[in-house]
Amino acid sequence: MRRLLLAVVLLGVFGGCANAPPFIGEPAPTLDDPKAESAYLAALDRYSDRKEIYDGFDTRIFAGATLQTPTFRDARVRRRALFQTLPAAKVEALLAEEQAEAAKFHEFFLGVHVNDMRYDDFANRNSIWRLALVTPAGEVTPVEVRRIGRADLNVRAYYPYTTLFWVAYRVRFPRTFTEGQPVIPEGTEQVMLRVASSLGKAELKVHAR
Repeated sequence: MRRLLLAVVLLGVFGGCANAPPFIGEPAPTLDDPKAESAYLAALDRYSDRKEIYDGFDTRIFAGATLQTPTFRDARVRRRALFQTLPAAKVEALLAEEQAEAAKFHEFFLGVHVNDMRYDDFANRNSIWRLALVTPAGEVTPVEVRRIGRADLNVRAYYPYTTLFWVAYRVRFPRTFTEGQPVIPEGTEQVMLRVASSLGKAELKVHAR
């Protein structure tokens, strides 16, 4: 184990990757079917973005986010079905559950790697971080931020931009403003998840449909 840790440190120092989060452990699981794997990664890329917050040459936080659009939810469920060899009835039930959730909230999967764990407090009521969904209609703050936990192999099977030392969160925003207008107007191409604090700001831009 000590040799493995040393190898990772040396790779970061001599490989020009000092600003990359440490990678230790197994690679993220992939599907046996290359076409299915490629299709999923294309969907993931469309609805995801990654950003960093720097302090000079040092990185304070790595962040990645994926908007849970109906299209992406469908892709994620079908990926799970292939991994778990789910029967058709179970797949249809999961798809229905996901679409029902999509009708209630605009939801992001948020993965973070924070170099100082004191700042990994996104789910705390008095968090230093302010999260906001920014759209052409304005911006809203979350109705729920829930800590999922460490990005284990199961999480990384669906969000491979995370690694062992990342922490996963579920961030939910309302679908309408208090006046009843939609937060994401029909026809919107792109929205942004803003992650901001006194430490800096990251703006993650993703497709909305």
